[in-house]
Amino acid sequence: MRSSLARLVVAASVAACSPTSEETVPDDAPVETTTPTTTASTAAAPLGPDAVRLEEYGVPAGSRPHDVAVAADGRVWYTAQGSGELGRLDPATGGVEEVDLGDGSRPHGVVVGPDGAAWVTDGGLDAVVRVDGSSLDVRTYRLPAGRGDADLNTAVFTPDGTLWFTGQAGVYGRLVPPDGRVEVFDAPGGRGPYGITATRDGTVYYASLAGSHVARVDPRTGAATVLEPPTADQGTRRVWADSKGRVWSSQWNAGQVAVHDPATGEWREWRLPGDRPQAYAVFVDDGDVVWLSDFGANALVRFDPATERFTSFALPSTPAAVRQIAGRPGEVWGAESAADKLVVARTGG
Repeated sequence: MRSSLARLVVAASVAACSPTSEETVPDDAPVETTTPTTTASTAAAPLGPDAVRLEEYGVPAGSRPHDVAVAADGRVWYTAQGSGELGRLDPATGGVEEVDLGDGSRPHGVVVGPDGAAWVTDGGLDAVVRVDGSSLDVRTYRLPAGRGDADLNTAVFTPDGTLWFTGQAGVYGRLVPPDGRVEVFDAPGGRGPYGITATRDGTVYYASLAGSHVARVDPRTGAATVLEPPTADQGTRRVWADSKGRVWSSQWNAGQVAVHDPATGEWREWRLPGDRPQAYAVFVDDGDVVWLSDFGANALVRFDPATERFTSFALPSTPAAVRQIAGRPGEVWGAESAADKLVVARTGG
C-alpha cells in the first residue's frame, strides 16, 4: 500500500430548477446537444412530492469527471478521468479533495464498498484501486499477467463482498477481498462489457455496448449467459437492478430504456421523448423510479414504471455529458464530464 497524495480545493455551486413535463462514441469524444429548456433559479425551498431541483458543483478544470458514488455521509466520490485522480466533493461546503492514483491513471468507474472505501476501475493502470475513506491511502490491485489493455470500465459489489468489474476490451472479472485475488473471464461475444449491476440475491448482470446485449453472470462459476433485448443493435450501455430483481438498461443507439424480468424472461422497452434521444446512464432510486441521462436533449430524464411516464429536466450546463448516475434517498447525482461539474437532482419524494 502506498500513501496517497491529496489536496483540497473549493468549488462553487450553482442552483437551478427545471421541472418540465451502430456507432459507439468514445468517452472523450466531443458531444453535440440540442439547446435545453431555459431554467429558472430558485431558492432552496421545500420540495413537493413530484418536484425536482437541480444543483451543480464545480470541480477543478480538466478533471472531466466520469462516474460518481455517494458515500454514507453524503460526500460524493468522482473519477477525474482527465487528471488521473479520484475526487471527493463535500456538498455542504463545496470543498473538493483530490487523490493521485498513480502515473498513467485513467479512472473510469467508482463504487463505495462495504468497507466504506472507494473502489475505482482504472483503465490506464489495468487495475482496481482502493482509496481508504478515512486516510485516503491508496492500494492498487493489478490484473493478472497477460490480461493488460482490458479497458476497465465499471464495478459492483455483491452481498458476499466480492467486487465484479467489466473491461470493454472483452472481459469481465472479480476481486475477492481481503486477499485481493483477481480473476478475469473472456466475455461471450468479445468486445463490449461496460455497465454492471447486481441483484439482491447476488446475481451479476453487465451491459455489452459493442455486443448490444445484457449478460447474466453466475456468481459461483463466473459463467456468463447472453440475454438479447428485442431491439437489434440497440447499444446497451449501462444497467441497474431494482428492488424486485428486474434489470433496467440504457440503450445508447436506440435511445431507449429497457427492463428485463429474470423471473419471467420478459423484456420491455420504451423510447425516450424527443427527436434524437441518446440514453447513456441509468439509475434506479430507492422508490424504484428510473433515471437516465439523455445526451440528445442534454437532460436528466425520470421514468415512472408505474405510469410509464417520462419527465425531462434540462441540465443547466450545455453541453453537460452526464455519463453516469448514482444516488441516495432524495438525491440523484451525475458527473458532467463536458462541464467539469457534478450535478444533483434533489427530489421531494
